[in-house]
This record gives sequence, structure tokens and C-alpha cells, in this order.
Amino acid sequence: MELRHLRYFVTLAEELHFGRAAERLHIAQPPLSQQIRQLERELGFELFHRTKRNVQLTEAGQVFLGEVQQIMRQLQHAIQVGRQTSRGEIGQLVVGFVSSAAYNILPTILRTFRSYVPGVSIELHELTTDQQLEWLREGRMDVGLLRPPVEENRFSCETIFQEPLMVALPEAHLLASQSDVSLTSLANEPFILFPRILAPGLYDLIISLCQQAGFSPKVAQEAIQMQTIVSLVAAEMGVAIVPASLQNLQRIGVVYKTVQEPTPKVAVAMIWRKNETSPTVLRLVEIVKQAAQQW
Repeated sequence: MELRHLRYFVTLAEELHFGRAAERLHIAQPPLSQQIRQLERELGFELFHRTKRNVQLTEAGQVFLGEVQQIMRQLQHAIQVGRQTSRGEIGQLVVGFVSSAAYNILPTILRTFRSYVPGVSIELHELTTDQQLEWLREGRMDVGLLRPPVEENRFSCETIFQEPLMVALPEAHLLASQSDVSLTSLANEPFILFPRILAPGLYDLIISLCQQAGFSPKVAQEAIQMQTIVSLVAAEMGVAIVPASLQNLQRIGVVYKTVQEPTPKVAVAMIWRKNETSPTVLRLVEIVKQAAQQW
């Protein structure tokens, strides 16, 4: 039994006329009659009552029709799902992101991806850069948004967003009334930083900027997440140098100031496995790359 036999049967059952059914199927009437006879022999029961004037379904044919129609609907659904999956339009993704990405590019990525591919669900995890690398190695995550650099050649990594650094100060700080702040004026201030192992690229950049201004920062407290760093600044435990997008974190007790000295921009990169074959993952990568051209 082949799929065409079932298709011929359903068409004849709908038309109840060999001539019209053959026309719909774009075949001659005798081959259609032969195919239906062949199907009946294989099934072991008659599907149609045939007379010179009309064709009617047998009782067994009626029941068989209902089952076959269900099979055909399931087949069409399977074809549709397969096509959507091959185009990366259905499935599930696990995406990691550094906390600061939630205040710049992550909302835009999610909105854009949802508008193009509403059938894919995304499971989000807020992870530090080192955690994302570990999850990618273990196959627990598909795509990450982290702080470069990434030195492992098993991954593909592409910068998708860059922004300047700013100084976060307690609102009662003596420098809070200034429009901008020189790094040299922070030489004696306690700093709040995150451990270097979590994002060495950003950490080293902050340390380098301070050293270029003639001092090494006095680290009073370390925190894993950017929002925690900002909260500690609000608690007047120190100052911090943070990506500019942290201004979008509305935190009472903190003011943000531009830096007088020229500072390099810090980046957020998208990372995925270099040998990735999942159409869904590759579709996300493609959409993010396109969106990044507008930022």
C-alpha cells in the first residue's frame, strides 16, 4: 500500500464518480479503477458499491475513510512541522545573557526574534561570561550574549553591540553635581568591581583605564551582577565604572556621569558553537546579526 492509493481512495470517496475523481487526480479513469481494486485486495474488504449508475461507499469504506482522512491531516501537519523546523521556525532555544544585556540589546533581540519566528520558545538564563562558556561546552545552552574576548576556537563569536563606560556615583557624593568626572578624581575612592574570572575583558579594561589615570583602584567590594554593583553604589559603599546602558536600571540613590578622558567602548558579543547545525539556532544567529546592523 502506498500513499497514492490512499489519496486516490479519498478523492473517489469525495466525488463518488470515477470520471470526476480521475480528472481531479489528473489520471485516466481505468488506472484509477485498477488502483482502487488493488487497494481493496490488499485490505481484504470492499470500499465501494459499484453499479452502472453510481458509486457508493460500503459501511467498511465509510469507517476507513474517516481513519484515512485523519491520517492525511496528520501527514499534512507532519509536513508543515518538518518544513518549519528546517527553516528554524519551530522548536526551543536556550539563551544565556550577561546581566547588563538586559538593559540594552536583549529586549530588542527578543522582540525582533518573536516577530519573525513566533513558533520558537526561548528559555533565558542570566549567566556570567564564564558560566556561559561552561554551559556551551556542556551543550546546556545554544546561544550566549557575553563580554568578549573569547579565545576558544570551538565557538563562533561576533560583536553585536558597543557602548561607552560611565562612572556610577552615590547621589550624595561630592562629584555628583558635576556634569562629567575625571578618572583622576577617583584615585582615593573605594571601587566596587566584579571578580576578574567572570568577565576578564571588561575587568582588565577598567583596571587599565584607572592605571592610565595614574592609580590602581582600591577594591572595597566585589559583586557578581551589574545590578548588585549599582545597588552597592547606592548604599554608598563605593563608586563603579559601568557600561552606559546601566543608566536604564532605574535605581534610587545612584547618578551616572560621563568620563572626561577618552575611553574605549565595551562590547557585547553573541556566541554559539562553530559546528552548529540546528536551523533554529542558526535562524536566531541570522536575525541577531541583521538587527545588530541597526544598532
